[in-house]
Amino acid sequence: MSSLDSLVQDARALAGGADGSSTAVDEAKRQMAICNACRYCEGFCAVFPAMTRRLEFGAADIHYLANLCHNCGACLHACQYAPPHEFVVNVPQAMAQVRGETYVTYAWPRSMGALYERNGLTVSIALAGGLALFLVLALAQNGTLWGGLSGNFYHLFPHNLLVLMFAPVFLWAVLALGVGVMRFLRDVSPATTGLPVTGGDAAQAAHDVLRLKYLDGGHGEGCHNEDDAYSLSRRRAHHLTFYGFMLCFAATSLATVYHYVFGWEAPYDLPSLPKLLGVLGGLSLLLGSAGLFRLKWTRHPQHGDVAQKPMDYGFIALLFLTSATGLLLWLARGTEALALLLALHLGVVMALFATLPYGKFAHGIFRSAALLRYAVEKRQPSSLALGDE
Repeated sequence: MSSLDSLVQDARALAGGADGSSTAVDEAKRQMAICNACRYCEGFCAVFPAMTRRLEFGAADIHYLANLCHNCGACLHACQYAPPHEFVVNVPQAMAQVRGETYVTYAWPRSMGALYERNGLTVSIALAGGLALFLVLALAQNGTLWGGLSGNFYHLFPHNLLVLMFAPVFLWAVLALGVGVMRFLRDVSPATTGLPVTGGDAAQAAHDVLRLKYLDGGHGEGCHNEDDAYSLSRRRAHHLTFYGFMLCFAATSLATVYHYVFGWEAPYDLPSLPKLLGVLGGLSLLLGSAGLFRLKWTRHPQHGDVAQKPMDYGFIALLFLTSATGLLLWLARGTEALALLLALHLGVVMALFATLPYGKFAHGIFRSAALLRYAVEKRQPSSLALGDE
């Protein structure tokens, strides 16, 4: 029996969940033991240099490594032990399944973790539709459902009313995500040296996050999607979606400053900066989310966890509808359809923020936290690592 075969047997014997870990975590432990013996993929992404620093893998190590994984699929196509080999090594799929458990485990409040398993396309659309219907009925009750009102939707829903509607939902999303990621960092920090974060670590992590450094397959040629061909489509779609979302958020934030600091009341139109940011962000978000939906639809099932697809589709759909209804609302200003489109847009946006802490948005937050700990860990010498970035 070869040394690798022997190691695999040992890994199977040890993956018994002695630390209370789940089946998904135990399977990821088994695969990491094989990868740690092979190390062919060591330079592919942050997962493998971090892996080489470990001889054993606890549950915290696996959750940390799983959230370092960007699911590019490169290691699956390079692996000589991938299915149908008897070792059945599929790191992207194993890590995706562990990430799903991460979201549930670290959800706050804990009882809300089950929403990750139910936050599918149907639930997301139904929530957005229900909220929009509520607003439509409110407008109908006031007799303002059909009428442009000079293109000023603050005549339909006063500014302060919108703040009262959205501020609690937004603050809850920030609180729930913040508590969840702090609990995650509390558990994985001891497994990643336990040293505090420095300014340099934060800068390095921010650089990696904003550039989507590890969505290039580890070699700059891109990810795999429906087959073994390299493509930069996922990276581009993620960039369009992320920066589109941030531009829309910046537009809303700047409009808030205009209103409360300078007393410049909405609505704003081109060429005002809030409107310019909003239009650019809306178009970027529209194109990015449409691209992500297409890529998700065509992706090979071995490249991830099929069980999480409904959650992915739900999040993508809300992003797409947020941008589409926002752009339509701007184009329909001054028309009789303004009130109806406003109710639809507000319902979608509220549904998006209500589901942020318990949907696919969490992957970006936990991945950023893992990259932050990786920046701390990799500046420390390791006698176990054969190489590092």
